Amino acid sequence: MRLKKLLIGSLAASAVVLSGTAVPASAAPAPKSYKNCTELNKVYPHGVGRKGAKDKTTGKRVTNFRVDNTLYGYNDGGAVRHRGEYDLDRDNDGIACEKR
Repeated sequence: MRLKKLLIGSLAASAVVLSGTAVPASAAPAPKSYKNCTELNKVYPHGVGRKGAKDKTTGKRVTNFRVDNTLYGYNDGGAVRHRGEYDLDRDNDGIACEKR
């Protein structure tokens, strides 16, 4: 009986320690403005676009880009809303630095 209480107590203590150190599975970098597409593609290999964007191309369209309106806003070069923002969506299709 005493061993059972000791075991339950140490399991509970372990659970408390582990719950405080858990990292969310979807931990993405904070939105920021990238200087050029090379830098952006190191973090987001297929580019970044806003929801509903479609790649302008005559060939196969890029569809596996990261969908994030906030991140796209940091790198679209429209009205400069963020310090150091560059226009990384040169064809204005809603996807910055798209790449297969």
